[in-house]
Amino acid sequence: MTSTALPDQESTAAPAAGPTLTSHVRGYLGRVRGGDIGALPAVLGLIVLCTVFAIMRPSFLTAANFANLFTQGAAVTLIAMGLVFVLLLGEIDLSAGFASGVCAAVLANVVTVLGYPWYVAVLAAVLTGVVIGSTLGMLVAKIGIPSFVVTLAGFLAFQGIVLLLMEEGRNISVRDPVLVAIANRNLPPALGWALAGLAVAGYAVVQAMRYRTRAIRGLVTDPLTVVFARVIGLAAVLGATVYLLNQERSFNVLINSLKGVPIVVPLIAVLLITGTFVLQRTSYGRHIYAVGGNKEAARRAGINVDRIRISVFVICSSMAAIGGIVAASRANSVDPNTGGSNVLLYAVGAAVIGGTSLFGGKGRVLDAVLGGAVVAVIDNGMGLMGYSSGVKYVVTGVVLLLAASVDALSRRRAAANGGR
Repeated sequence: MTSTALPDQESTAAPAAGPTLTSHVRGYLGRVRGGDIGALPAVLGLIVLCTVFAIMRPSFLTAANFANLFTQGAAVTLIAMGLVFVLLLGEIDLSAGFASGVCAAVLANVVTVLGYPWYVAVLAAVLTGVVIGSTLGMLVAKIGIPSFVVTLAGFLAFQGIVLLLMEEGRNISVRDPVLVAIANRNLPPALGWALAGLAVAGYAVVQAMRYRTRAIRGLVTDPLTVVFARVIGLAAVLGATVYLLNQERSFNVLINSLKGVPIVVPLIAVLLITGTFVLQRTSYGRHIYAVGGNKEAARRAGINVDRIRISVFVICSSMAAIGGIVAASRANSVDPNTGGSNVLLYAVGAAVIGGTSLFGGKGRVLDAVLGGAVVAVIDNGMGLMGYSSGVKYVVTGVVLLLAASVDALSRRRAAANGGR
């Protein structure tokens, strides 16, 4: 009797009910009140800024200006994406801006002065970034010099290397059509729609697989309404973006038609997807968060902390190299100021404004994209309103300070809640 009753009980037992939409929202609000706010401030700030600039300057929402926002903030966003990896360990890289300048100078010399093909120049630039990152990482991890000091020294040294490569002030043009196209050409409208559809379909498949996997393992899953809302939300955002970018932006269509998604947009999207996958779906990414959360505990758990620390600097400088390539493409040239001025400040600001913590252990590659959008919107919108560079710097600095304050307060709130 007993042996037959147990299987019957198992077969008739109802599966545990998953969370409802209401409980999911309550859980999210509870996490926000507990200090886990993620990128919420950046998203809200972006909405407010776009609304204000659209009201003050209707030209802000034109297709031409919308496309300009992408190309204007692309280089800074790419550098910020690399900085996220360093910031996750609680480290800093003050040399990323001029590292991008060095890599851009290498690119220009190889393709223009030496006359090699574009792919050789790109490879040389990226390899330069790898060498720079490896050197910085070794000094920090193996010798034990604080990253602030190492990268500050790199900031000065790389500025000098750019001057040497540019022969103390020379401007080198970049005319290769492939390189120029990266930041100055657009995808055919049909291809833009196709890539947007592919992105939505891929995201839907990932969400469905995640839901199914967690359900099979008996783990808590998000409500299906939330899953559908995410897919529909992404489809709406991408659809509106592609539609607006596919509008004609040229003032003289007979001479030159200008419409389509800028080529640099799918480049950023691919790197965003890759970086997100690395951080969230690989053991290497989990090790980065572990080292950033508690370096000594990670070492005792068997993680090669030095290898992780070196690798994040390599990733950061490699992304800086890609940012330098995009900057050279947008300007059609490289000069001694490439990678200088406000590039580093905007890149660090973008990562922090987007939600990456300066204290380590918290952040996503998406934060750099959101923060880069905020920085680009401030710079672009205030430019349309006629404000000077000084006012732009002040406003951007205040926004960065607010983001850092929110991060510090949220960490304090999270620590207080965890202590209860």
